[in-house]
Amino acid sequence: KPGVLIGVSGQPGLFTEEIVRAMAEGTERPIIFPLSNPTSRIEAVPSDLIAWTGGRALIATGSPFDPVRHEGREYPVAQCNNSYIFPGMGLGILAAGARRVSDGMFMAAAKALASCSPALKDPEAPLLATLDEVREVARRIAFGVGNQAQAEGLAEKTTAGELRERIEAQFWTPAYRPIVPASSGSTAR
Repeated sequence: KPGVLIGVSGQPGLFTEEIVRAMAEGTERPIIFPLSNPTSRIEAVPSDLIAWTGGRALIATGSPFDPVRHEGREYPVAQCNNSYIFPGMGLGILAAGARRVSDGMFMAAAKALASCSPALKDPEAPLLATLDEVREVARRIAFGVGNQAQAEGLAEKTTAGELRERIEAQFWTPAYRPIVPASSGSTAR
């Protein structure tokens, strides 16, 4: 009775109605991630997955999809890609000064991301935080990764406060200088 389907096959339609309905019979909230790109290669489209599970599926795709309307309700579709894990992973490694990256550090990143899921507070909410929250998600992931690196002896031990300060010191903030046109008599260099 599987509760999770992850698609990385590039085989469109691989997650059939029969398979999804059978899975949904055995679990309250089936987790279905058709991640293949481009969208023409996706294992199943979100609208079908929502219909076949009566709106109970937790869905994330590898490509962006518009929200799905089903039985008078709108379901946002999360896009699951490396924009969630890797910025926080790199930030945590740098802030902690980790000498190498371990499987435990990736697990800490995954757990930190999971703790940011809106669905934890509201079962009808999307699985992943929205992209406008990705900076805060990165901070939480970085803290988890840094703590794990320290726990495994891969980085110098610090206090939680020191690790948070290091994370903030390393955090990139986009700041763009205004474009100033060159004067008409000067040459660009």
